Amino acid sequence: MPLLKSKRHFQALPLFVALVLTTAYQTVLAQSSAVFPNHPITIVVPNTTGGTNDIVARLMATELGKELQQPVVVVNKPGAGGNIGTAQTKSAAPDGYTLLMTTNSAQAINPALYKDTGFDPVKDFIPIAIIGSVPNVLVVHPSFPAKTLAEFLALIKANPKKYPFASAGNGGVNHLLGVMMDQKGGYKMEHIPYKGIAPAMADVLGGHVPIAFASLPSSLGTIRQGQLRALGVSTSDRSPSLPDVPAMIEQIPGFSGELWVGLFAIAGTPAGVTDKLYQITASVMKKPAVQKQLTELGLELAFDTQEQFKSRLAEDIIKWAEIVKVSGATVD
Repeated sequence: MPLLKSKRHFQALPLFVALVLTTAYQTVLAQSSAVFPNHPITIVVPNTTGGTNDIVARLMATELGKELQQPVVVVNKPGAGGNIGTAQTKSAAPDGYTLLMTTNSAQAINPALYKDTGFDPVKDFIPIAIIGSVPNVLVVHPSFPAKTLAEFLALIKANPKKYPFASAGNGGVNHLLGVMMDQKGGYKMEHIPYKGIAPAMADVLGGHVPIAFASLPSSLGTIRQGQLRALGVSTSDRSPSLPDVPAMIEQIPGFSGELWVGLFAIAGTPAGVTDKLYQITASVMKKPAVQKQLTELGLELAFDTQEQFKSRLAEDIIKWAEIVKVSGATVD
């Protein structure tokens, strides 16, 4: 009997050790969050340099560094539409010193578009703060017969598949917005995918393809110069940059799609750290100089709480999964 008791104690030892180690680790995290940060922070951008996400990350890194009194460095890890850098980042220590600045294109669309992204947008990350959203604009070549959104929709409805639209490729936001328009409004447009947004917009500007959905920052100059005609914006409200252009939801109930940029922490990061990161980010975004720089990039600022950001992500995952399914687009 004494031997049996000893054996039971021996069998329970691994569980006891695991419990002690877990408790010790949680204590260390709690202590570290109290003095966070005490060394440099890295923000991973899973895209190439020069894009909207990268520019926003570098602006915010500079301002966050001032507030946190620690260097905040941006590291680009592009590839597979944001999947490579995001998948690599999820394995970082959950201590707040490695963050992710990404878009809903990667976090909400890719899980439905790719067979294996290498990450779970909900289980692997904690939403900290959404910085802002980038509207897309329904643009047409000036020679296009419709002058208003209402005229455009009537023309498309009366002529199924007669007028094609260009996109940066299958499964991209400017492809899926066309699919959303067809789905929500009962239209039928022919899709012409290109290998990137640059050649797609070159053909729209040249009049070879009459229609496209383009991001507001990239198209605003050509719209103001009269090279393109803006008919509608993809956001639920009109854009301050184009106040006379209606939101498409005004004509198509349920139509809403935008590209947002947001800051995430690794799952398991202590609440004390994520709360501090949110508070500091919110404080930075209230600075007039920062707001001016972000709006000049074409961003419409968002001031979601952490819970609102979490809900927005969940809603986007469901919404875009439905649109991707309708589109039939997949990426291996």
